[in-house]
Amino acid sequence: MTMNSLQRLRYVRPKKELAYVLLSRSKHTHPSFSSSDSEITTTTNPKPNDNLSPKEQKLMRHFKKCSTMKDINQIHADIVKSGFECSLYLIGKIIVFCAVSERGDIGYGVSVFQRMENPDGFSWNTMIRGFIKANEPQMAFDYYKRMQEKGEVADNFTFSFLLKGCSQLDLAELGRQMHCSTIKLGLESHVFVRNTLIHMYGNMKLIGYARQLFDEMPSPQLVAWNTIIDCHVCCGNCKEALDLFSLMRGSCIEPDDATFVATLSACSALGALDYGRRINSCINRSRFHSVVQVKNSLIDMYVKCGAVEEAFEVFNQMCNKNTVTWNTMIHGLATHGHTNEALLLFSRMLEEKFVTPDVATFLGVLCACSHGGLVEEGKKYFHIMITDHGIKPTIKHYGSMVDILGRAGFVDEAYQLIRRMPTDSNAVVWRTLLAACRLHGNVEIGELASRHLLELVPDHSSDYVLLSNIYASEGQWNQVLSVRRSMHYRSVQKPQAGNSFIGLHPNAESEMDVTETSYETKN
Repeated sequence: MTMNSLQRLRYVRPKKELAYVLLSRSKHTHPSFSSSDSEITTTTNPKPNDNLSPKEQKLMRHFKKCSTMKDINQIHADIVKSGFECSLYLIGKIIVFCAVSERGDIGYGVSVFQRMENPDGFSWNTMIRGFIKANEPQMAFDYYKRMQEKGEVADNFTFSFLLKGCSQLDLAELGRQMHCSTIKLGLESHVFVRNTLIHMYGNMKLIGYARQLFDEMPSPQLVAWNTIIDCHVCCGNCKEALDLFSLMRGSCIEPDDATFVATLSACSALGALDYGRRINSCINRSRFHSVVQVKNSLIDMYVKCGAVEEAFEVFNQMCNKNTVTWNTMIHGLATHGHTNEALLLFSRMLEEKFVTPDVATFLGVLCACSHGGLVEEGKKYFHIMITDHGIKPTIKHYGSMVDILGRAGFVDEAYQLIRRMPTDSNAVVWRTLLAACRLHGNVEIGELASRHLLELVPDHSSDYVLLSNIYASEGQWNQVLSVRRSMHYRSVQKPQAGNSFIGLHPNAESEMDVTETSYETKN
């Protein structure tokens, strides 16, 4: 690694419970390199059939039919009965299933691993990977420490998993420390490690580090482009994400479904409708035109850009729809005031029985009822959600019901609903009630809602303004002055007026023309 790479970062002591990962205590040695100096020798299992006895090979074949933990328990028992409980290959297969499979059990994997006398690097990496998959990054780092103490050398796979763990913990210091380790071991340029580093810094909103690592890559491939585009979207730098998409296409890298999903998210955030339409054209000419996730992103983009008819056109063209597809379209119709269409679509969803409505589905349905002033229908769907579909209402569902009742003038009933909620209400729900009191001039409940809001968020200017307007509508000018004085005393100021824009991303037309011409020439 270059001196510049080492100068970029410095060792930083990690926080609190992860202090044990201090690299000064590590027993790393440098990995071996192939003649090309770019392919790092990693710890992986060789082909088992080359070294296994016929009995072991027979046991290995059982794993092909394994699909549940019950199967694993049976195979494990057969292995022990056959006297092969020390076989790294066979036990390794059990650990892989427990750690990686969707139906695995990391706890069982731990019990198997602890009985291994001398686990190899592959087994250590698999356990670390399993903990990351199970969202237990602290255990992953604990095993990393034990791995070092046993003298095992961490490789590119180890660090790829650990860097994901840093993202889960959201510890920038630890992430930088792991980055330093990759530089010391000559692993920073490995494609897996480099892409995971970019992703980690992006998740931590350290987009400068992520972009620098990307820019240092001599010839970034598709995964790297997807990662940096997604990082910019996650950090709110959506214009830069679209610029990167144009650069990628200019570099003759063909986008895939992940590229389209990330880029359409950027269009949604920017309201870049024309740019989104051009991406739609690219999708239609690609082999990803029927991928459900891509189509869902297209619907979401059109809805958020206000083009509901185009969203519905994409929806109707889809042969395969999942729950997200239905939810996105129902919510899109609801938020744009197409109440009847949203509820008809929900009925159609129930009739087709291909997918099951979930928490988000009923949020869209309740949103439609709110915009349409359908109080009784809202109550009905809220009841159906609980009784017929066994869905426990979240605070968002209660907030939607408060909105439905409040808009229609049932302010007292909305207040009683908040009091009956199984959990404490949040500021959004109380603010919804306060807005209803402003709409219908209910001073008494408005004051109650305002007191709760002052306890939760005492510096939110709109709460003061709403209460002041309630008093003003009733001619209580002394109370209006009192609210204004309270704002001044607390140094609460109204935010500056914002603006919105839906249109073409700057320079998008010329950039897309160039890349589309290149695409058509190649295809």
